[in-house]
Amino acid sequence: MGTKSSTWTSRVSALFLKDFKSELRTRYSLNALVMFAVITLTVVSFSIGMFSLSSKIKSSLFWIVIFFSAMSGLAQVFIKEEEAKTSTLLKLVASPESIFAGKLLYNLVLLLFLEIVIVPLFVIMLGFSILNFWLFLCVLVLGSLGLVCATTIIAAIVAKASVKGALFAVLSFPILLPLLVTVISGTNLASEGASFSQGLRDLQILFSYAVVMFVASFLLFDFVWEE
Repeated sequence: MGTKSSTWTSRVSALFLKDFKSELRTRYSLNALVMFAVITLTVVSFSIGMFSLSSKIKSSLFWIVIFFSAMSGLAQVFIKEEEAKTSTLLKLVASPESIFAGKLLYNLVLLLFLEIVIVPLFVIMLGFSILNFWLFLCVLVLGSLGLVCATTIIAAIVAKASVKGALFAVLSFPILLPLLVTVISGTNLASEGASFSQGLRDLQILFSYAVVMFVASFLLFDFVWEE
């Protein structure tokens, strides 16, 4: 049992490192994510100008920027395999479960890096105040987990389609809508200085969403990958 577990972990790590090293060489997904986020933040900042926005609107803008920035890069994790014709080789050397886990881990690291860039820029450029940092951090982490669990399986589906284009964002939005509503609510509470107990309901929803999406995606990936 221990040998099987260590073998599975080593394959997941190897797949993650393969994608990570490939991204360091090309920086295709990373550049797309960061450039889209920076340009969007700049445009929003200049459009708003000196207008005073409520924390609810700023929270909504924050997650809209993250959502559309993520849509510009996270799908590439499977599309690159299809375009490079390496998906068949992956099927021979690794199980669908380890492939999904490795790709999910890579997307999560990519998204967290994006958020490290977005959060300080958003705070500075839009004057966004975070009065309860730890609540904000929990909402950000759980929201990111849910977003990655959902988009990774959708990326696998889109990679099989003959016409990709904006299909990733179109398929993702209905599935991510409950998540977006909840993270906006939780972020708004954190920006207003609400206590942990006040934000507990949103955190529970985000945790439940992440678990459900992970389990559903994990079970469905074998069928999607082998098609």
